[in-house]
Amino acid sequence: MSAAERKHEFVDSMRREQILGELSFGRRLDGRKLEDYRPIEIQIGPIVKADGSALVKVGNTTALVGVKVQVGNPFPDTPNEGILTVNADVLPLASPYEEPGPPDEDTIELSRVVDRGIRESHMLDMESLAIVEGKKVYAVYVDVTVLDVDGNLFDAVSYAAVAALATTKYRKAEVKGDEVTLTEDRVQLKPKTIPVSVTTAKIGEFLVVDPNGTEEAVMDARLTFTFDSKGRLCATQKGGTFGFTPAEILKQVEVARLKAAQNRKLLESAIKNAKKK
Repeated sequence: MSAAERKHEFVDSMRREQILGELSFGRRLDGRKLEDYRPIEIQIGPIVKADGSALVKVGNTTALVGVKVQVGNPFPDTPNEGILTVNADVLPLASPYEEPGPPDEDTIELSRVVDRGIRESHMLDMESLAIVEGKKVYAVYVDVTVLDVDGNLFDAVSYAAVAALATTKYRKAEVKGDEVTLTEDRVQLKPKTIPVSVTTAKIGEFLVVDPNGTEEAVMDARLTFTFDSKGRLCATQKGGTFGFTPAEILKQVEVARLKAAQNRKLLESAIKNAKKK
């Protein structure tokens, strides 16, 4: 049984009815309207020894991301491209419903959704990360630690990963004969775009943006859309046991596109300020 399923058991049907009752009046238990996002806080560079890092809070959900760039061997099917790896961990102290041990299916899904948003938006020029084609490339490791869980981990972790990558400075490689070594010269990882995800939950007949932990515990389904800097949809993830109607999906794509543009301004401002330092 996943953490989400265990949590669902702890929220009784009375809470769901209470939430639905408020939603019928166009408001949520925390005072937000259905399409309101919680406050977002972005801190860039909290991990001194990482090549890039960021801490992002979305409401009471907190995600910390560190980026490390090393030299590695390319995959056989992409000999002229670097490597990107996203690994997530939700600390047991982050939620009363998390347990020590290897990542569960929810955490694995979290890693894959964040990875997909970065990869499918083409945020990174992977070919520029090749050092010696077919032999050596830069390997970019994105390590996620979730410190507090109160819903919508997908967006919080995605924002932290994007902010950390966009401000990453890694050691430049030097090729001497067959050897590749890292010098002390640092170069900036240059993003081609700033992908931004926006998650919506379906509770009964209602759609709510940026669900908090209580809302996620009673939701029927979930949709996460990721857009690039030009507002193009580049990745989608559906969760939950129930579906969405075509009309709901089309409406929510446009709502998410608008929210993504608003949240991207916060990310770009934080990234710009960090690069000035």
